Amino acid sequence: MPLKNHTIGVCTLGNGVELPVKVVAANISGYLKLTSRILPPLDHPAYAFSENRLQYDAGAVLRDLENRRFENCRKVIAVLNVDLFIPIFTHVYGEARQNGKIALVSTFRLSEKNDGFSPSPAKILERTAKVALHELGHLFNLEHCHDTRCLMHFSGNLAELDDTPLYFCRYCATYYRDIIRRS
Repeated sequence: MPLKNHTIGVCTLGNGVELPVKVVAANISGYLKLTSRILPPLDHPAYAFSENRLQYDAGAVLRDLENRRFENCRKVIAVLNVDLFIPIFTHVYGEARQNGKIALVSTFRLSEKNDGFSPSPAKILERTAKVALHELGHLFNLEHCHDTRCLMHFSGNLAELDDTPLYFCRYCATYYRDIIRRS
């Protein structure tokens, strides 16, 4: 049974991510046993577009969302379909501040070919769920894990993301349960 005092809001930023938002919400409830709620969509983050990089600054989007009120949500995951970057990486699939309140998940690069073949819609949704739960782990103060069979292991490319399981290792699962229990 999902925990009601840990409601996680999931919203779209812009268009084209309605189904991924539903999948993310379902995985939050089903896997992490937290209550998820789909929030009203928000506008496309045109303010974060970088003319120099032709991408969207994930930090600018996070700052904007951190200044908004999301009633009755402990944490919020915003799903969008734009190419995100942070200054030290060419792109990111998602972004969150450690122990923060807001996480971003970008579906933009999740539909790219990994092995020469276009991924199925199910594979794209699986990738989206993995990124979302990984970023939510950061919101609950989990750090990157050295165990390659852990959802909190850093994935720098799609092959690594595809190899990442949709569950925490024993250590990260214990830490997550402890964080939830204490809060």
